[in-house]
Amino acid sequence: MEFWLMMMVTIICVIFGFMKWLLLSVNVWYYENVKLSGDKKLRLSLPPGDLGWPFIGTMWSFLRAFKSNNPDSFISSFVSRFGLTGIYKAFMFGSPCVIITTPEACRKVLNDDEAFKPGWPTSTMELIGKKSFIGISYEEHKWLRKLTAAPVNGHEALSMYIQYIEERVISALDKWSSMGEIEFLTHLRKLTFRIIMYIFLSTESEQVMDALEKEYTILNYGVRAMAVNLPGFAYHKALKARKKLVAIFQSIVDDRRARREKRGPEDKKDMMDILLEVQDENGRKLNDEEIIDVLVMYLNAGHESSGHITMWVTYFLQKHPEFFKKAKAEQDAIVKNRPSDQKGLTLKEIRNMDYLSKVIDETLRLITFSFVVFREAKEDVAIHGYTIPKGWKVLVWFRSIHLNPEIYKDPMEFNPSRWDELTPKVGTFLPFGGGGRLCPGNDLAKLEISIFLHYFLLDYELERKNPSCPVMYLPHCRPKDNCLGRVKRVSSTTSAA
Repeated sequence: MEFWLMMMVTIICVIFGFMKWLLLSVNVWYYENVKLSGDKKLRLSLPPGDLGWPFIGTMWSFLRAFKSNNPDSFISSFVSRFGLTGIYKAFMFGSPCVIITTPEACRKVLNDDEAFKPGWPTSTMELIGKKSFIGISYEEHKWLRKLTAAPVNGHEALSMYIQYIEERVISALDKWSSMGEIEFLTHLRKLTFRIIMYIFLSTESEQVMDALEKEYTILNYGVRAMAVNLPGFAYHKALKARKKLVAIFQSIVDDRRARREKRGPEDKKDMMDILLEVQDENGRKLNDEEIIDVLVMYLNAGHESSGHITMWVTYFLQKHPEFFKKAKAEQDAIVKNRPSDQKGLTLKEIRNMDYLSKVIDETLRLITFSFVVFREAKEDVAIHGYTIPKGWKVLVWFRSIHLNPEIYKDPMEFNPSRWDELTPKVGTFLPFGGGGRLCPGNDLAKLEISIFLHYFLLDYELERKNPSCPVMYLPHCRPKDNCLGRVKRVSSTTSAA
């Protein structure tokens, strides 16, 4: 009886093992043998890696790692199985892809527009917009980027926003300090959203802002999720949020078109006016879909990254009193050395915040807010002795570069002093991406963060309720309690004085 029982167990295990092998071979057979037309040489030059299960690929492994307390275990599993090659094949977000983790390869992918084009997953483009920066051609992107970057970057534009940002920051900090316990991150995101709304739409409507911000929160949870369009799944909820965002923006566009006829030439113009007026060399103007997709993208990126990074810089400074003290001393010196008749910050003062700039850069490195960007090979491309086949996605994994101990000593340690003598080599510091598709709002983001920290360091401290609160990594890195705590006023000094 025991013999037959063992035989049955053995047979079941063999069948299970065979079925597992068969399923794990499906993606390899289809995408390497069929899709690559049986070209043996090309197949043999593919990077090492794992295409995973049919349809799902390696997404389960990715989601499991990023929902744990060790997101880097995803890439580490490739390194442990296939060696430190810096380039691995995988199957993610519905496509066969190659993950790039070295500065040299990242630099090539981000800068070679002849060989690579945007390769964001179809699911992501459905959420962010096919006519936004992530979906349009190189020439369209170049034209639209030049058009939209001017109002958010450059000396004149940034100088124009300083006073408005200052007023919002001073008011917010004063209000938060009287509210008791708050979700610090949630309120920071509302603050940065108010700022970007004003810059793009010249509005501070609480009703519109709350409606948009709520839908953006749902949208972002779907961007990194599996593209399962069924009730209950994050992607399904995100698609519904996208529809609501489009409806809100459509009403804003319609209202602006109607009001523009009554406006005088001297009235202030914002990003919405620019998008409505612009036309290319052939006289073509942007249609409503294009305008809305640009707004969806810009308003999302314009408040999410600024809010999260500001929270993390504040968190790290509070956690390291020696760095807090040094950063505060720099801000005290700025106030002390300015002319008596000057009210508020100047762009020159902000650009002279040398130590604070290092603190921000160290936070950008350690957190890596956007840990990956997507490209697609337009042709067969050779990198590091391997071939990236035409049509395969390329995932530029910034997080692996920023946390590489060969590039940054003790990479998991928050240490602004590492930047004292460090000039990062090309491809080793990519907090805002790189190449022709570098984030157009990076200067505005750093401006917002610097202004907030100036006033916070002068007069406030953050007392967290749960200092050991676990961190979640999707859709963005943050404490699970949204940095619950109290903003405490510790000084009556103000740099506006």
